Amino acid sequence: MQKEAFIKQIELANKYNLPIVIHTREAVMDTLEILKNHRVNKYGVFHCCPLNRELVKEALKLGFYISFAGPITFKNSKNANEIIDMVPLDRILIETDSPYLSPEPNRGKRNDSRNVKYTAQKIADVKNTELDEIAKITYENANRIFDI
Repeated sequence: MQKEAFIKQIELANKYNLPIVIHTREAVMDTLEILKNHRVNKYGVFHCCPLNRELVKEALKLGFYISFAGPITFKNSKNANEIIDMVPLDRILIETDSPYLSPEPNRGKRNDSRNVKYTAQKIADVKNTELDEIAKITYENANRIFDI
């Protein structure tokens, strides 16, 4: 049923020329298979993207944006730096995933938009750039994908 619903979501997005937002958990291969067989006209975003090399690599090939949330700041996030490094700046987004997944130093507390700066700072550190630059780039990316 989830696969059928996902395909219908893609069809609706294509019909109305809208991007899609995908949150995949424990279904990476199914998600990629469906996306390869049911192209998305306007692409979209992998929301709160799992830190899976294959998913990120294929999602980027298919034209998707990758959105990062608080887990990239966790000390036990083994490959966050590698995944962040894989994503070009023109395809990167940040998010809160509120009310869950608060970044360090607020892990375990209710998340809100005040905490997105920690996620952005992590990306800035990995990309060897300034926080303000990441804020500007991710703002522009969001405007582009969502026609804001």
